[in-house]
Amino acid sequence: MPPVAAAFQPDLVVLNANVITVDDDQPRAEAFAIHQGKFIAVGSNQELQPLAKHAQQRLDAKGKTILPGFNDAHLHPRELYEETHLRGTVDIGPASVSSIEELVAKLKRKAPLVPEGLWIMGGRYEDTKLGRHPTRHDLDKVSTTHPVSIRHSSGHLAVYNTYALEMAGVDAKTPNPEGGAFDRDPDGFPNGVAREKASGMISRAGPKLPEPGRSERIQALDRCLRAYLSKGVTSIGDAGASPSKLRMYQEVQYAGNPIRISLMIRDRHLDAVEAIGIQQGFGDEYLRISAIKVFHGNSLSGRTCWLSEPYETVNPVTGEKDYFGIPPARSQEDLDTLIKRIHDAGLQAAVHSNGDREIPMVLDAFERAMQQSSRPDPRHRIEHCSVVNEAILDRIKALGVVVAPHSYIHEHGDKMIAYGRWRWARMHANRSFIDKGIPVAQNSDSPVSVCDPLLRIQSMVTRASAEGQVFASSQRVTAEEAIETWTLGGAYATFEEDTKGSISKGKLADFVILHEDPTQVDPFKIKDIQIESVYIAGQSALR
Repeated sequence: MPPVAAAFQPDLVVLNANVITVDDDQPRAEAFAIHQGKFIAVGSNQELQPLAKHAQQRLDAKGKTILPGFNDAHLHPRELYEETHLRGTVDIGPASVSSIEELVAKLKRKAPLVPEGLWIMGGRYEDTKLGRHPTRHDLDKVSTTHPVSIRHSSGHLAVYNTYALEMAGVDAKTPNPEGGAFDRDPDGFPNGVAREKASGMISRAGPKLPEPGRSERIQALDRCLRAYLSKGVTSIGDAGASPSKLRMYQEVQYAGNPIRISLMIRDRHLDAVEAIGIQQGFGDEYLRISAIKVFHGNSLSGRTCWLSEPYETVNPVTGEKDYFGIPPARSQEDLDTLIKRIHDAGLQAAVHSNGDREIPMVLDAFERAMQQSSRPDPRHRIEHCSVVNEAILDRIKALGVVVAPHSYIHEHGDKMIAYGRWRWARMHANRSFIDKGIPVAQNSDSPVSVCDPLLRIQSMVTRASAEGQVFASSQRVTAEEAIETWTLGGAYATFEEDTKGSISKGKLADFVILHEDPTQVDPFKIKDIQIESVYIAGQSALR
């Protein structure tokens, strides 16, 4: 580090730290200085002492570990804050119920509090923990005078009682919609489990939920973002927003919430984005539009994604062993047209796709758009990219695509059993992505899994479920590699690798102080490391 004038007065100098910089030119450091929200020097205690003497504030880290702030590159704040704070949804996840009977009993206690004819809703149930999916026959025990809906932890399927099915006019003669399916009783009548597009047919037919006031929504969003901050997250990618969400985030930030936000605008709002003339990177370092979010494919943890070879489990609709998942609702031609439109508008496409029969369609669309309209470094993304093979990996690398895979084996490893042991080394393939030199932007996909980067890093390093089962140790990565995907990887995904994601001179001073070093502790205890402080732009972000 070159000498700095001793008379210069930085805002903050941190000394006596174990700094994991995520900067290849200087992987470790002991100290750094901050001025006007950016790192101005990074090095040893000795090198930073002249600046420390003149700093407005000095912080003795006392040997604690400091990392760049975590960047959760793909999550869903609206789903979390509406479910948790606004909709009165009953938590029926594994921490709350352990059997179908307990699930029914907990929902039944809610029924007297809800006016007849209005929804009773539950969220986050896991069929693998309960032993099976609940059905309408179970939910009919909750109420026969309310529509009842419970949402799977994947967010890609739900279960409804008979009242709700009848309200939507769904019966044995109702065909499966494009991009969706009903599980059925032996007589052909839907059993209440509605996958993908089938779920929307029922929920849209029901009574409208009361809309909360704007101030309620702002407060709920602020609480949600502060929960992320408490886990060391300084930047997020909202994966499915609308242009109007910009204003909500602005209000939250005006009220003092410092988290950095990148919005992936849903493709149904593309007309509005084009009309305004928004291009890549619109916004500033706190709030920006980063991509257009597209769905092409279904869910890994919901076991609806489309595969090239069958699942190990039977077809939930027919009961036969011929289940390949649910094909995407959009044709290749329609996907090509949409991706080309996004590409030609100078925007980044971020496409949700999980199965190894879906992903090649996305890569075809990317390749055709790039061949027809040359554009430097479009950096299109595949969100999740869960089941791959060597050909898919080679094509991703050749096209310069960024992947945003899951790291939720700790909670959802048991969902992988349905795919067959032989396929586990092709799933959540972080080791393969890194070895190929494919950019990885890690994420929680919250609320599919909890927004907790240290837990997610442990999951990447161990590949172990909470029950202790390891799913393809060949896809393990090192703690250092995992940390990079949770910091610099997310910055690269939004074209911000030159401004954040590492503790480097000139970059935004976002960092987190930990009580222990994730690269030195027992890998199975990374999730237990305590977060002491979180800083954004050199200022404490926790309150």
